[in-house]
Amino acid sequence: MCELTALQQKFSCGCGEMDLRFWEPLAKHTSFRIGGGAEIMAFPKTPEELYQLLKLSNLLDCNPAILGAGTNVLAPDEGMNGLVICLKDCLNGMKQLDETHLQVMAGVTMARAAVFAAGLGLGGMEFAHGIPGTVGGGVYMNAGAYGGELGQIVDQVEIMDDSGNIHCLSREEMHFSYRHSRLEEESAIVLNATFALTPKPEAEIRAVMKELMGKRTASQPLDLPSAGSAFKRPVGGYAAALIDEAGLRGYRVGGAAISEKHTGFAVNLGDATARDVRNLLEQVSNIVYERSGVRLEPEVRIW
Repeated sequence: MCELTALQQKFSCGCGEMDLRFWEPLAKHTSFRIGGGAEIMAFPKTPEELYQLLKLSNLLDCNPAILGAGTNVLAPDEGMNGLVICLKDCLNGMKQLDETHLQVMAGVTMARAAVFAAGLGLGGMEFAHGIPGTVGGGVYMNAGAYGGELGQIVDQVEIMDDSGNIHCLSREEMHFSYRHSRLEEESAIVLNATFALTPKPEAEIRAVMKELMGKRTASQPLDLPSAGSAFKRPVGGYAAALIDEAGLRGYRVGGAAISEKHTGFAVNLGDATARDVRNLLEQVSNIVYERSGVRLEPEVRIW
């Protein structure tokens, strides 16, 4: 058994019965299936446990990385020192507040939230049904698909800052824009989000969800590990079209490639490293820029 590092010893002593894992492979917690071991990975089940982690992190001058379902993250091959806080299936739970409002904890997947809303006869989340990731991560980056974005249906968001203080932000205060919210410039963690939805017949909601899932399955490489769209949508166009026009369908670097099925996706062919993916994204961005004059920016968060 490996001897614990000083940081592992301190968190082990300071976190009681909390679920802590040492040198946990990040590849197990990212949709790219890439990434070495995290020195400490914590799975807080309540806001109180999250507060405990943040308080100890401040005392130890340790800046934690926050992970949801890892569906938009490229983790480093060599792993990470320090603390990674994983919220997927940890900050869990959903409840209907009134006839049109649904509160969802940050660790709930967007698919679960959309199905729960449908069961209550609440429409507006249909577009989110097929989006991988958690509500917390989705709100953080204003995830969207098929013309819908979470920022359109969020009523308010409860966050915890890095000192453990809890704040409630309205939709306007979140400053949502394309794949962006104010949280990207702040040290804060989403605890839950309240969505303002619209009463609709459940059958109608589920029909839309089925239609959108069919489109997703038909057009996207869901059989290979990826992090969804590799690049942000450029102004006035689409990344996939620019990549295709540059002749990069199937373009490969090591074990990483631009999908043959959908050129907006970078996929792991089975043995890709983080270095392969980084180099692929850089090379594709450069080639597209040379051909079109448009600089593609990664949507994938590179740790």
